Amino acid sequence: MHPTVTAAGTSTSRYVFDNHGEHALDQHRCLARAYDPMTTDRLAQAGVAPGWRCLEVGAGGGSVAVWLARRVSPTGSVVATDIKPERIPTVPGLEILRHDIVRDPLPEAEFDLVHARLVLLHLPERLAVLDRLVRALKPGGVLQLDEFDITYGPALLMPDPAARRLYETFMEAKIRLMTRAGADVAWGRHAAAAMHRAGLVDIDPLPRLELWHSDSPGVHLVAHHTRHLRDQFIQEGMTDRQLADVRVLLADPGFRAGSCVIYSVQGRRPVEAR
Repeated sequence: MHPTVTAAGTSTSRYVFDNHGEHALDQHRCLARAYDPMTTDRLAQAGVAPGWRCLEVGAGGGSVAVWLARRVSPTGSVVATDIKPERIPTVPGLEILRHDIVRDPLPEAEFDLVHARLVLLHLPERLAVLDRLVRALKPGGVLQLDEFDITYGPALLMPDPAARRLYETFMEAKIRLMTRAGADVAWGRHAAAAMHRAGLVDIDPLPRLELWHSDSPGVHLVAHHTRHLRDQFIQEGMTDRQLADVRVLLADPGFRAGSCVIYSVQGRRPVEAR
């Protein structure tokens, strides 16, 4: 029998996105549409196959966990954890657990794959959590972290100078509110080095940039944040009128911006010498 992940769920995390809020479902849908293709392509490249034992940390809406469960079936299995796991769908081969990755224990040397997307950047304890994820890997197992660096994201083409100033004000406020909540907004660019220091080998960081326009899934996610994080933006000095104007700008056919950078970083736990 496999070791069991404790289902305590005792977090006091200041995670900025509320999985129980009215906007959580749209948040998960936007994330899946924008980033599941990259995430699952990388997981496939790692060799995820039938028989693998996988851990999906901070599974959110569960789209990646479901993909993994189908990929490793019928002989493999997936554990999907989240502090608020109610939105993860039930499928064969998928075990869903309420779990706080900062405080609750993980089994050691248990998983062929550990994956987390946009989790560690939000955690002040990210380096300690990274060490725990590494220990949860079997020798030879793969860790994949998909993480943002939101400090990059230039306005490239705007309807007028006022629109450019508004967009830059909005993005700067987003950096402030996430930093205030304990996030490292540039964590994506540091993840590879941190994984190396944690003892992984064969580190392979893959950065992804896009040209954002009004139909880009990433832009739909940003527009969603004007509602999901409305109270936090107000605390950072923006107004409801400004947030509404941001939504209008993001829907403008002439809008062009550089996306933030998302890094998909893989590393492997060394095979212990005999």
